[in-house]
Amino acid sequence: MIVTITGLSGSGKSTLAKGIAKDLGLEHYSAGDFLREIAKEQGKTLMQLHEEMERNRKIDDLLDERTKRLGRERNSFVIDGRVAWHFIPNSIKVFVTVDLEKAAERVFRDRRPGEKENSSLQETKRNMRKRNEMNKARYKKLYGIDYLDKRNYDIVVDTTKRNEEQTREKAVREIKRVEMERAGKGGKLPKQDKKTKPQNRFLNGGKEKSRQKQRALL
Repeated sequence: MIVTITGLSGSGKSTLAKGIAKDLGLEHYSAGDFLREIAKEQGKTLMQLHEEMERNRKIDDLLDERTKRLGRERNSFVIDGRVAWHFIPNSIKVFVTVDLEKAAERVFRDRRPGEKENSSLQETKRNMRKRNEMNKARYKKLYGIDYLDKRNYDIVVDTTKRNEEQTREKAVREIKRVEMERAGKGGKLPKQDKKTKPQNRFLNGGKEKSRQKQRALL
């Protein structure tokens, strides 16, 4: 089973991805981890990589290739990344959404070092709205996709009124349901990698009606 997870800023997608991986006994990967690995390989800071990504798509291409290679070489894992679902089309695709007000409260409460621009709740809300809009425009330009279009996904999870445990339990149930639906339509359930144990590791180096049936709004 391959599960790809994306979503809005402040939705809790990374926390959800780790929880799902643990519950399902799968390895967890993250586009953020891949990016940090690339920065280390090139002797650069994350800030320098982000600045380079604004000028050209070389870093995006490296990141995308690692994601695609992971999908080719493994058949049982969870990965959180904005466009991982696009590069691993056979995955169970999960989109995590949240009310902007609630997302801003979470991000402002858990302020990280270096996020000095979020000086108030209202400023955090404005920054997050801008970030979501910029991400949408960026991926549309790079890949010709709208990652906010929920029709791209099998499952949509709203974390606004749910805590981490409630969200994870609902998501895991829906993932298992989608997996069984796919198997019932003639597909075989993939075998898990036997050589790996659940852990967070780096990787070195269709039709519309059917989609609507599979997609679940939690």
